[in-house]
Amino acid sequence: MKIIAVIPARYASTRFPAKLMQDLGGKTVILRTYESAVQTRLFDDVFVVTDSELIYEEIVSHGGKAIRSIKEHESGSDRIAEAIENMDVDVVVNVQGDEPFINAEPLEQVLDIFKNDTGKQVDLASLMREITDKKDIENPNNVKVIVDQKGFALYFSRSVIPYPREENVGVRYMQHIGIYAFRKEALLDFYKLPMLSLEASEKLEQLRYLEYGKRIRMVETSHVGIGIDTPEDLEKARKMILS
Repeated sequence: MKIIAVIPARYASTRFPAKLMQDLGGKTVILRTYESAVQTRLFDDVFVVTDSELIYEEIVSHGGKAIRSIKEHESGSDRIAEAIENMDVDVVVNVQGDEPFINAEPLEQVLDIFKNDTGKQVDLASLMREITDKKDIENPNNVKVIVDQKGFALYFSRSVIPYPREENVGVRYMQHIGIYAFRKEALLDFYKLPMLSLEASEKLEQLRYLEYGKRIRMVETSHVGIGIDTPEDLEKARKMILS
């Protein structure tokens, strides 16, 4: 089974423009993320795929592998799908470009799903973690997921799911952690299929997979990623590098 990691990297960012090119302890955020992914030794290859000449040159000039996007894309999945369409790969892992402190353990968790899926029942694998604080559960920026008895996703939402009409019935609230591993075929299907109403309403690309009948196997983890979404996050990351 050939497994690669792809890091979709947009230069523009609504909350923090050019964040991937910010300095983080003498290296840019995107270069640190790329090097961290390589250093996990979990992948046959690692690529950055980007719409930016600056990001492309940043990776290539340091000996890394980068691919320029040809088209404009709505989502990271679309950007990755274009890049890997003609590659000979089996499983593709989406690594977030703004998470330079990559932990190998959660990546191994999603890859193990495919290594053990001899019947090819799984199209995607992703992670979730339990949240218990009421504010976290109600926060629409925290995407919630509910699963069936075998761990397959039933639905993702920014709303509180399930709705607690009855309390004290043993419901656990699970937050989706945005690390994905895809079968190549599922990713290419996503790329070719139009957005439907659920994805358009919630602005969650994983709903397109569910709407078209793809199976997403969720794995529980205690991992919490350290993403850089704001200048404040960058300052915290710089302190981590120095500590």
